[in-house]
Amino acid sequence: MVPVSHGEVWADDAGGDGLPLVLLHPGVGDSAVWDPVLPALVARHRVIRYDVRGYGRSPAPTAAYSPVRDLAEILDRFEIERAVLVGSSMGGATSVDFALESPERVAGLALLVPGVTGYDGLASGEFFERLEPLATAGDMDGIVRLGLRSWAKAGGGTPESDPVAAALCRAVLPAWFSNIGHQLTGPPAFDRLGEISAPTLLALGELDRPEVVRCNEEMAARIPGCRLVRLAASDHYPTLREPEHIARLIEELYAEAA
Repeated sequence: MVPVSHGEVWADDAGGDGLPLVLLHPGVGDSAVWDPVLPALVARHRVIRYDVRGYGRSPAPTAAYSPVRDLAEILDRFEIERAVLVGSSMGGATSVDFALESPERVAGLALLVPGVTGYDGLASGEFFERLEPLATAGDMDGIVRLGLRSWAKAGGGTPESDPVAAALCRAVLPAWFSNIGHQLTGPPAFDRLGEISAPTLLALGELDRPEVVRCNEEMAARIPGCRLVRLAASDHYPTLREPEHIARLIEELYAEAA
């Protein structure tokens, strides 16, 4: 457990030498989402992963907090001055914010189906239209089914056809609610993407929500020198769908950053 401002988070340092890789998970899963790619990465690199407050093994937040500040404190705890950040969805948004705030600490960015603050349209579509009544009714099974239809089409979109994604989604529901009113965002980042100076790779899932695909295309167009990769077999869970491809992309970005 790593102390952070007004709380603590679970973090794991796999050990090793060289420029570290830091893995930031999505909102639709905790750090277990990295399990399919972790063996390939730790075989060659020092890898740090952690659970955002309320997710996985990290306690729920009890006060307002900044994900960017938590990332900085985790890097400080492990005495990391500079790292390659690998961020998926929510973790991608945090990675972008951190790269804009502390560019000297970011050697490279691997963004997987990333979110970004300041982009209109990400919080639209069937999932967000139907989420509130399900949450009000306390229908957790309904939320999982809705989430899989929206985020996990590559796995069939049902708990029965995609039990791994269903388990990840179900496990993070408490974190969604415990973070309401606690997780703070910084200044909008979308219009500042042109300021990113680190080597960047952005991988989008062709089977992801159309709103996310459009956002990712526009992000890649705005980030200087960004390499855009289209994952034909992926939705919002690329590490589950194409783990070998994802590990290879991370290695390629790492080689450029190092």
